[in-house]
Amino acid sequence: MAMQPHGTFVLNRELAEQLNVPAPYLAKVLQALVRGSLLYSSRGRNGGFCLREGVEKVDLMQILLHLEGPQFTDTCLLGLKECTDETACPIHKQWKPIKHKLARVLRTETPGKLARAVKTGKYRLADLPMIMV
Repeated sequence: MAMQPHGTFVLNRELAEQLNVPAPYLAKVLQALVRGSLLYSSRGRNGGFCLREGVEKVDLMQILLHLEGPQFTDTCLLGLKECTDETACPIHKQWKPIKHKLARVLRTETPGKLARAVKTGKYRLADLPMIMV
């Protein structure tokens, strides 16, 4: 959506097709982003989803926190209720620096930056379909 001109609505099924993801799954993600005030949604002939003004500058960490909730960065990789330096799970020491690095990367990237990179050919949005005939 960040690659579209501002105010352009895109249909869920078109996005799902371009990204090669299931449309029902994507619909749930998009609705969560609407509830988080990151997207507009509109029904009808010219409906679909589009970014709200300024969202192209919001970092990816903020977007993920809208989708996953504040526990996104705090939960144990193995799912333990309590996992700290004092009460660590078996993978805590290895996962902690990776988690911090991932959070730093997510805080520096925005939909606008990623859209510009895709437009210039530096990246692509999706791989070829899984089944090739």
